[in-house]
Amino acid sequence: MDIKQETRKDGFVRVKVSGNFISKYGILIAFLMLFAVMGILRPSTFLTVGNQLNILRQVSINGIMAIGMTFVIITGGTDLSVGSMLAFASIVACSFAHPNEYLVFVPIIVALLIGALLGLFNGIVIAKGKVAPFIATLGTMTIARGMTQLFNGGRPINDLSTQFNFIGGGSVIGIPVPVIVFCVIVLLGWFLLNKTRFGRYVYAIGGNETTAKVSGIRVNSIYIMVYTLMGVLSALSGIVLSARVETATVIAGTGYELDAIAAVIIGGTSTSGGRGTIIGTIIGVLTMGVLSNGLDLLGVSSYYQQIVKGFIIIGAVLLDKKNKA
Repeated sequence: MDIKQETRKDGFVRVKVSGNFISKYGILIAFLMLFAVMGILRPSTFLTVGNQLNILRQVSINGIMAIGMTFVIITGGTDLSVGSMLAFASIVACSFAHPNEYLVFVPIIVALLIGALLGLFNGIVIAKGKVAPFIATLGTMTIARGMTQLFNGGRPINDLSTQFNFIGGGSVIGIPVPVIVFCVIVLLGWFLLNKTRFGRYVYAIGGNETTAKVSGIRVNSIYIMVYTLMGVLSALSGIVLSARVETATVIAGTGYELDAIAAVIIGGTSTSGGRGTIIGTIIGVLTMGVLSNGLDLLGVSSYYQQIVKGFIIIGAVLLDKKNKA
């Protein structure tokens, strides 16, 4: 049992909570407490249906990337290039998204293809070149950001078609399209990680790469697939972002890699690999979204919000270290 009750001699009941319970449900409890606090402090604005849908719409872009980052971090790696891949994929895609030029699926395919190629490049450098993920993706981050600035002379691309903008700003039966896209990616990510051989291999590599190799797992192929998947999801986030703001800019996605990594770590995925869940990542994404939204409603400066997020990330890592000790 994770929770035990003991009755003392004076009649009082003492509840003992084990560390296993905290490691399993700590982030969920923290999220519910945060949600309750924000609801108490700003009930007339925070708890409205419109604001809740706004939170979901806001977290969907980071959430899509966070699903891919979950796979990456479970393998024991990281990807610092996701924000730059988002920017490059979106700005190229938007050049094909002007009204009356191409069908809407053309810019989508272009973006996903660019994301896949950049992710594939990361995977090959890491798997075949034996370069540390931090260094490899740092290089790709710089390359992709430079290509974004070179494309279209550093100018933003706007005048996008109505069909393309619908991806970011439209809704279906009252549910924003970005939220629907996020939910679909969550379901696919959960299925891949929990119901396929690929998912089992991802966990195995993160747990012990040497043992995985001895067991006959094609470790290099899994690394390449994981980072390619990360690239595709980064590009998909770029499509949703550019469609939402109805433009593509060279600074799009700046800092998004930190938000994605933070959400995954807060959600309980181990930084050393081998442990993590899609459900945990969803809770991490929602926690970040509720925190940002609540602090905005409270009038807290974005500078202070960054400080708060930083402390939360450090706390999550320290908790992960404690649970493994």
